[in-house]
Amino acid sequence: MATGNGTDAQGQQERWGSRAGFVLATAGSAVGLGNIWRFPSVAAESGGGAFVAVLLAVILLIGVPGLMAELALGRRARQNAVDAFLAIRPGSAWAWVGGLALLASFLVLSYYAVIAGWVLAYVAKAVAGSLRGLDATALGEVYTALAQHAWHPLAWQALFLALTAAVVMGGVRSGIEQCSRVLMPGLVVLLAVLAVRVLLLEGAGAGVVWFLRPHWEDVGGPTVLRALGQVFFSFGLGMGVMVTYGSYLDRGEDIHRSAVYVAVADTAVALLAGLVVIPALFAFGLPIEGGAGLLFVTLPAVLNQMPLSASLNLVFFVMLAIAALTSAISLLEALVAFARQRLGLARRTTTLLAAGLVFVAGVPSALAQGPHGVQVLGRDVLTLVDTATSEVLLPLAGLLTAVFVGWVWGAGPALAELRHGAGRFPERLWSASVRVIVPATVGVILAASLIGVR
Repeated sequence: MATGNGTDAQGQQERWGSRAGFVLATAGSAVGLGNIWRFPSVAAESGGGAFVAVLLAVILLIGVPGLMAELALGRRARQNAVDAFLAIRPGSAWAWVGGLALLASFLVLSYYAVIAGWVLAYVAKAVAGSLRGLDATALGEVYTALAQHAWHPLAWQALFLALTAAVVMGGVRSGIEQCSRVLMPGLVVLLAVLAVRVLLLEGAGAGVVWFLRPHWEDVGGPTVLRALGQVFFSFGLGMGVMVTYGSYLDRGEDIHRSAVYVAVADTAVALLAGLVVIPALFAFGLPIEGGAGLLFVTLPAVLNQMPLSASLNLVFFVMLAIAALTSAISLLEALVAFARQRLGLARRTTTLLAAGLVFVAGVPSALAQGPHGVQVLGRDVLTLVDTATSEVLLPLAGLLTAVFVGWVWGAGPALAELRHGAGRFPERLWSASVRVIVPATVGVILAASLIGVR
C-alpha cells in the first residue's frame, strides 16, 4: 500500500537505481514518434543544416535549462507534478499549473495511444508478411482500412495501454528503469541498422547533402518557431513528466550533466532518423512530408522496394513501437505518481485506474476516422485534441513552470538545489535562460499558436 508521500509498498521513497537508468528513462521519454515523423520533414522544409544549427542553439539556451529547472523542482519537492508547487509555496494557487501539466499529459496519452496502437497493428502485419510487395496505393488502402475500422483501433489502443501499464506497475527501478535499459539501446540499434541500409541506396547521398547542408535562405521567423516547438515538445517540458522523474532523483545526482546526456541522446536519435527518412525519399524520388502518411504509407513503400523488405518493415515498425512505448511510460507514470500520493493507493491499483481512464478518454480519437467518428469545430477529435494540447496547454504549462522556478521559487534557491552533486556549469546563463529566455520564447510560441501563425 502506498502512503501519502509517494512511498513504495515497503514504505521507502522510490528512487532511480543509477544515473544510467535515469538518463535512459528520461531520454526514452523525450524520444518518441515525433523524432521519426516530424523532425525529418520539418528540417527539410526549414533550411536543412541551417535548421539543425538553429535547433542546437535552442537546445542549449532553452531545452537543457528548462529540463534542469523541472528536474530540480521535482527533486527539491519530492512530490508529484501538482504537489511539487505546493511543497515550494504552501497554500499558493500555483498547484493548478501542475494540474494543467497533468491534464496535458492525460490528453496527449489518450490520442498518442491510438497512433501507437496503429504501430502495433503494423508490427503484426509485418510479422504476418501482409505488407510485403505492396506499393504506396495499396499501403494507403491498408492504412485507411485500419484507421476507419469500427473497432480494430480500439483493440490495438487497449493493447498498447496494457503494455505501458505493465511496465509502470513494476515501479521506478524494476519497471521503468529496467525496461528503459533494454528498449533505448534496442531503439538506437534498430535505427542504425535502417540508416546503414538506406545510405547504401543509389541516390541516398543527395538526400544526406540536402539534409545537412545549411540553406540559410530558407531560415526566418517560422524556422525559429519550429525549432522552439521541436525542442519544447520533444523534451516534454510542461507535461509534469520531468518534475515527476526529478522527484525520484538522489540529492547527489548531477542534474546538469544528466540533462546534457538526455539532450544529446534525443538530438542524436532525431538526426539519425533524418538520415533514414530523407535519403530514402531522395533515393526513390518521393516528396518529403511528415505525419501518418510518412509512417504508414510512404516509408513502408520505400522499404518494399529494397531487398529483404519484409525484415526491414518489421525492424522499422518494432523501432516505432519502442519509441512510442518509452514516451507513453513517462506520461502514464506522471499520472500514477499524482494518484498514488493523493489517494494513498497501491501502484498496481492506480496504474490500472489511470490506464483505464486514459483508454476511455481516447475512444473518440480511436474512432475519429471510422463510421462513428464525429467532427468538432470542423476537425476530427484526434486532430482537435492534438492541436489543443500541443499548441495551447503544453506551452502555457511550460511558460508558467519556468516563471515559477525563476521568479516565485527564485533562481537563487533553484541554483542551490542544482549545485547538489553538480560540477561547474554556466549558472548565470541558466538563470538568465529560466528567468527571461524560456518565458519569452515559449510565450512567443503560445502567442503564435493562438493567432494562427505557422
